[in-house]
Amino acid sequence: MDSVDPLEQERLIFIITLPLSSVIILANLLIIVGISCNRQLHNTPNYFFLSLLVADLCTGIALPFIPWMGLTRLLNFEACLFMHIFPNFLFLSFLFNLVMVHYERYLCIISPLHYSQFWVHRCFPAGLLAVWMPPLLFASLPAFGWNNWNNWSSESYHNLSSDTNVSSIRDGSSNCSSGTCQEEKHCFYKQVFPRAYIYMEVYGLLLPAIMCIIGMTGRVLWITRKQLQDICKLHRAVERQEASGHEQQLNLRYAKCVAAVSLTFLLCWVPYIVYLHVSVALFQFKNDNSSSLNIILSCTGIGSMAVIPVILGLANRQYTEPIRKLLRKLRDRWTDGRNLEEATP
Repeated sequence: MDSVDPLEQERLIFIITLPLSSVIILANLLIIVGISCNRQLHNTPNYFFLSLLVADLCTGIALPFIPWMGLTRLLNFEACLFMHIFPNFLFLSFLFNLVMVHYERYLCIISPLHYSQFWVHRCFPAGLLAVWMPPLLFASLPAFGWNNWNNWSSESYHNLSSDTNVSSIRDGSSNCSSGTCQEEKHCFYKQVFPRAYIYMEVYGLLLPAIMCIIGMTGRVLWITRKQLQDICKLHRAVERQEASGHEQQLNLRYAKCVAAVSLTFLLCWVPYIVYLHVSVALFQFKNDNSSSLNIILSCTGIGSMAVIPVILGLANRQYTEPIRKLLRKLRDRWTDGRNLEEATP
């Protein structure tokens, strides 16, 4: 994989992420407005989903900056930490919120009669803290000393960039102007995130969370299939006939549901899982992390995963009803205005 010019890297990042980021931000805002305007949706399940939408909105805003963590820049220690920790916190909080939403709905489906007794329903503030505080604490670990800032050698700096003007600023160098001196170094994600931290985040948090979501989704589909079979058996016992049109409609709806889940997994989860494994593999090298292939995988993988709450929100007509009413009113006003202009001599 060949590395590309830094300007080409930046251009490639913005070309891929800006459209995705714009769609994610706009869609989340519309769904948030839809939930806020409908008082019937002000309950615990939708509060968790609203928290997910806020996290997804923040991820959409930070999306153009997340692939930048793989590029080398001249920043001081505090700025370098912030540029890596804050996007990482936003993405981890998004993933934790996504797991919580799936877990809450999973409990609602497997135990509908006892759902109100579960802690996620009775203690919403505790659930909210559980999806925001752990990501903040884990993402902040490099700020508390778990980083490679002081261990990064000048030889590593030289290998990160072939630009002689940039690589001339090494460990202990400073940029002084107007009587003030601010120490700058090459800011790179390997300086902020040690190898153990990367492995713990990928294989201890990200992949287990994804597997939990996949497992809960599969369990829900299995329960749905079993309930559908029971409904069909009861229907046949009452009607005393073979499969009716109603049964075929139920089976068709289930098939559509399975197809939608499978398509969502292929389009949203697979690119991100591939990106995770490629990133871990490229972590062993010095320059391949900035290749065009890894930039494309980073942008599309994280962007496709951030689209999942948008898909869940748009699939629920209650969330989009206020927006659709507003659009219908605007369309009717525009149509009436056109008719009035045509009727006027």
